[in-house]
Amino acid sequence: MLKIRLQRVGRRHEPAFRLVLTEHANSSKSGRFKELLGSYDPRKKGEALKAERLKHWLSKGATPTPTVQNLLVRKGVIRGKKVHVAGAMAGAVPATEEVKNDTIEAVETPADVSPTE
Repeated sequence: MLKIRLQRVGRRHEPAFRLVLTEHANSSKSGRFKELLGSYDPRKKGEALKAERLKHWLSKGATPTPTVQNLLVRKGVIRGKKVHVAGAMAGAVPATEEVKNDTIEAVETPADVSPTE
């Protein structure tokens, strides 16, 4: 399955991103991508998108990440609504609480102790 995602480039504290087409299993940090589809600089609010190639790959079934979809909607490359993108910590907090509750319940249930002679 093909994904259109952001690949971070640039220096420390100076982020810039490439829009790349890659397999879903490849990490965005690996550097292995099929095609470079544009760039995005959040500090300068500059986007250089290859709209025709983006539309081509979207028609072939490539799926954009939620952040990329919001960027494409804002630039008018695709039509639709923006997707709500939760922060990295927003989804992680409830999952850890559930794990803690399960481990507490497992510890509190004592095993049947039978007297041995």
